[in-house]
Amino acid sequence: MRPLADWSLEDRRQLIGVFTDIDDTLTTEGAITADALQALGALRTAGLHVIPITGRPIGWCAPFARGDAAQGLLPWPVDALVAENGAVAFCLPNLQINKLQANEDMLKQLSKIYQQDEVTRAANFARMQAVVEKVLLEVPGAQRSQDSAGRETDIAIDHSEFTHLSAEGIARVVVLLQIAGMTATVSSIHINGWFGAHNKLEGARWIVQALWGRGLDAERHRWAFVGDSTNDQLMFEHFEHSIGVANVRRFEPELAHKPCYITPSERGAGFAEVAAAILQARST
Repeated sequence: MRPLADWSLEDRRQLIGVFTDIDDTLTTEGAITADALQALGALRTAGLHVIPITGRPIGWCAPFARGDAAQGLLPWPVDALVAENGAVAFCLPNLQINKLQANEDMLKQLSKIYQQDEVTRAANFARMQAVVEKVLLEVPGAQRSQDSAGRETDIAIDHSEFTHLSAEGIARVVVLLQIAGMTATVSSIHINGWFGAHNKLEGARWIVQALWGRGLDAERHRWAFVGDSTNDQLMFEHFEHSIGVANVRRFEPELAHKPCYITPSERGAGFAEVAAAILQARST
């Protein structure tokens, strides 16, 4: 991983968009910091596409997509929020969703779209509940994530957010999910499992096609990705402009694919440094 300062001005100047993880990338101790939120807005104001893509549930993302007056939250200044490791997304207002993939509901002010159809989602949901019950029975200390009520297409076991699960426990959960035929990933806080071929990279491809009718692979060299943990390594591998915020070093021994660059600062402050680097290149 090279220092962020090694990222060439020309590479930064030709970017059209930024994908970013949320937990421990945009957020610090569970909340988005003012500098990270301002960085999102500055990138969007400069004309870049901005899309957070997370393992968090779609229900958890709703206040950031819609805003929440009771909590004093304004909608995040992003094009879309892709949740549950690429399975479902909120598309925010003022976008022209690709009409070939749109239906009447999708054209409302805030649209929620899915990669899987309703019948598939319902069948998978029932199967996943049986798997999570098996995990809770067989792995001492395993607990559902506290955001589980908002999940529609995956399950999550907490390992570092509100409880602590040992490395052996984490590995055992992953094995049980895989034995059940699920995809399993480990983020900085949760172990996620789901049925289906989607992941963060497929979610990125899907949302670019859905929103703008374009193929991401043809323009991938014009997008950056910012992340922090092992469930980001598929994105680290496929984006030549991949950046880890400094706390990614926590997972460095476990990363088969590391980000190209690393920020001086951790979490939200690190994301703000990435945004500043991009904007500085566009102004010179």
